[in-house]
Amino acid sequence: MSQEDLFYNEILQALESGNLVLPTLPEVALRVRDVVDEPDVTAKQLAEIITTDAALSTRLIKVANSALYRGRILSESVQMAVSRLGLSMVRNLVISLVMEQMFQATSNRLDTRLHELWEHSTEVAARSQLLAQQQANIKPDEAMLAGLIHNIGTLPILMKAEETPELIQDTQLLDELIERLHNKIGAAILESWDFPEALIAVTREYNNLAWDSENGPDLVDIVQVAHIQSLESTDKAISPDKLDTVKAFKKLGIDTGILVNELDENSDEYAEALALFGFDA
Repeated sequence: MSQEDLFYNEILQALESGNLVLPTLPEVALRVRDVVDEPDVTAKQLAEIITTDAALSTRLIKVANSALYRGRILSESVQMAVSRLGLSMVRNLVISLVMEQMFQATSNRLDTRLHELWEHSTEVAARSQLLAQQQANIKPDEAMLAGLIHNIGTLPILMKAEETPELIQDTQLLDELIERLHNKIGAAILESWDFPEALIAVTREYNNLAWDSENGPDLVDIVQVAHIQSLESTDKAISPDKLDTVKAFKKLGIDTGILVNELDENSDEYAEALALFGFDA
């Protein structure tokens, strides 16, 4: 049995037995999510939780005042931002903004891989948000979160592979293992986080080119197109003949040859979305 098969079987068995260590959401994100689900929660109560994290508070106010969400009046406090954005949107934004904490390397061997993974995740998130703005029934903030978590299943694989140094160094082999395992592990992570099925489906199906949503365009369609477009000009780009078979493009009303930042005359919105996570367009 090859090293790839041994590792594959080991991590799959750990997953199925419940022994695979899955990442957990940062505490502040859990508290925000829980309180938003309470029927009588107020903007003040939610703001009090968020302000326990100074860095998060600053970033949320910055997001609320960005071109993506700016209202007539600038938000000068977390409570003002929460009141204007709404509880549901704030929940999604908070989870998105704290996700980066889970991509921090514990060793030099992982640093490059995790940085590349986070950069790709944020690019897909920014593209997803912009694509969602063209759709009547898909919330941009939810699409952004979906883009961020689409390949979350890669994290436990990298952490597990760190125990085998030669595997971390064998880029091709590690990429093949990630390709085989990350969808299933990603779905397990989101299930453990009690995420809704619409988001779980994203991790499970975003790279399934045969995906065919039942009731019009959905989050999988959004993230699938964003992911495919993020691969342009790379060695992983999908050939034009395959692109023509991807139903998500037609469902979103997008020509396969149009870049996402060409969908809106003001592509500054794409740059703003990317800047939320510290990257330039």
